[in-house]
Amino acid sequence: MVSHLVNTIRNVVGITGNVIALFLFLSPVPTFIRIWKKGSVEQFSPVPYLATLINCIVWVIYGLPMVHPNSILVITINAAGTAIEVVFLTLFLIFCHDKKKRLKVLLIIMVELIFMAALATLILTVLHTTQRRSIIVGIIAILFNVMMYAAPLSVMKLVITTKSVEYMPFFLSLASFANGVAWTTYAFLPFDPFIAVPNGVGTIFSLAQLLLYATYYKSTKRIIAARKEAKMEMHLSLSEVTVANGDVDPKKTAGATP
Repeated sequence: MVSHLVNTIRNVVGITGNVIALFLFLSPVPTFIRIWKKGSVEQFSPVPYLATLINCIVWVIYGLPMVHPNSILVITINAAGTAIEVVFLTLFLIFCHDKKKRLKVLLIIMVELIFMAALATLILTVLHTTQRRSIIVGIIAILFNVMMYAAPLSVMKLVITTKSVEYMPFFLSLASFANGVAWTTYAFLPFDPFIAVPNGVGTIFSLAQLLLYATYYKSTKRIIAARKEAKMEMHLSLSEVTVANGDVDPKKTAGATP
């Protein structure tokens, strides 16, 4: 009776975690809409998307029935996450005008795919029990899951340096925090250290990002407002210089000539 109740709660929490994780994977959509409109990736980093891609792939492997049985909720959401990250990285490559940066991203993607293919092959051919497969893939999954949560740390450094959260998407940090809480809870029903450890660490990282966002939110508004004001002053100065030099459209002055 108790085990049935625990299993029911686990499924409910797992489904909730799947919904939150989907929001996590989709949270960069506003960022990519901005990239699409501006036609450039600007100072946005590809690191979070590269880290999330390899994290999702390794969790798909972990959730396979021949690796860790009864993990359908793990495999479904991470398969969806893999597809979403492929779309995001494709858009990043399209709108990245720095050839060296684009080549670097492509090489990292290739290395990730080769590594995951080699891992899946070795796990399924060398290890012959689900327990051993779960342990090995679980340890690797912990490492990549922590990397996914830690990926925004490079952006956090930029935030502290510039005192601006403009290039640290708020919804990504919020979704990461909610996702970490949900999957940490899931991992205790019953206890699964391979899910509990990385998501517990991820919850702490995400909370740090949210605190940083709250700290520099007002200064970011001031910086953006000052930038817009500077642009307006520049346009006014250029207009004044143009008028002072007599650079006026001949068609407009022709009718005024006596």
